[in-house]
Amino acid sequence: MLDAFAVSLVCTVRDEADNIAELLDSMLAQTRPPDEIVVNDCDSRDETPAIVERYIAAGHAIRLVRGGHNIPSGRNNAIRHARGAIIACTDAGLTLDREWLARIVAPIERGEADVVGGFFRPAPRSLFELALAATNYRDAAETDPATFMPFGQSVAFRKAAWERAGGYPEWASHCEDILFDLALRGQAARFAFAPEALVRFRPRESLAAFARQYFLYARGDGVAGLWPRRHALRYGTYAGAAVLLLAARRRPTLAALLLPGALAYTRAPLRRLLRRAPALSGGEVARAAALIPVIRLVGDLAKMSGYPVGVWRRWRDRALGRRVAEFWRANAQAR
Repeated sequence: MLDAFAVSLVCTVRDEADNIAELLDSMLAQTRPPDEIVVNDCDSRDETPAIVERYIAAGHAIRLVRGGHNIPSGRNNAIRHARGAIIACTDAGLTLDREWLARIVAPIERGEADVVGGFFRPAPRSLFELALAATNYRDAAETDPATFMPFGQSVAFRKAAWERAGGYPEWASHCEDILFDLALRGQAARFAFAPEALVRFRPRESLAAFARQYFLYARGDGVAGLWPRRHALRYGTYAGAAVLLLAARRRPTLAALLLPGALAYTRAPLRRLLRRAPALSGGEVARAAALIPVIRLVGDLAKMSGYPVGVWRRWRDRALGRRVAEFWRANAQAR
């Protein structure tokens, strides 16, 4: 039975034995305890369910449910089992600040919002991870609350809003949280931004892992038909840069035209790097700064590789294409 005043904290997991305990500990340490924690196991092949069951046996208010074949279907299954009228959603592989739950549900409890987006803070463990975090993850002050789209690892919403939006789209292997946000906007849900509701995560530990992550994100965009103009602009920018470089072989002075763009591309990450790690030595700053353009380039190449793969997948799979088209027909105003 749905409790109109209860908050259910949910997540879906698969093969997270190396980090699930850290997440559960941070859930249980909240200053505003959830009324229940619902963990959905999505067919783990390791000890993840056993670890959760040990917490349950210790008397913690955790329920373990099973179901789903990917992240959105696992989230939906957890939410279906939740008893609270307010859902707070997070993911494995991160930890919650002690005030996260109190801060992310407060606008809903005050009647000011139906959906609240929290924020995230990188917790790098190496110089590469520090440079990656500075390059790809903005500070809250750089974010426009009016256009911010909540991510699935730091969001709260009314369960009724989730029902009206049709839940997370289970055909989407990636970018399902953005699609869910768009569906909520199509239902005229009221959004709020809670930048102080923080989750902490570790950035990818290597350039190869980062490239794979961004390839999959862009492939998800291609499948869903998300951000076509943004991706077209990226292709156009690199095509223009390639033309200039080829022309510079005959007229070397043309290469100087690329300098303003390169500086603009790296200036904000360098500022974040210096702001977040003031104790770095001069040599460490130089090495991290040298990684920024490399990370930018690899990320863009991964996106430009992944997006057409996603588009091709949607065109090739007619059933998938129909589901994507149905989603956009239902949410035409939010696009």
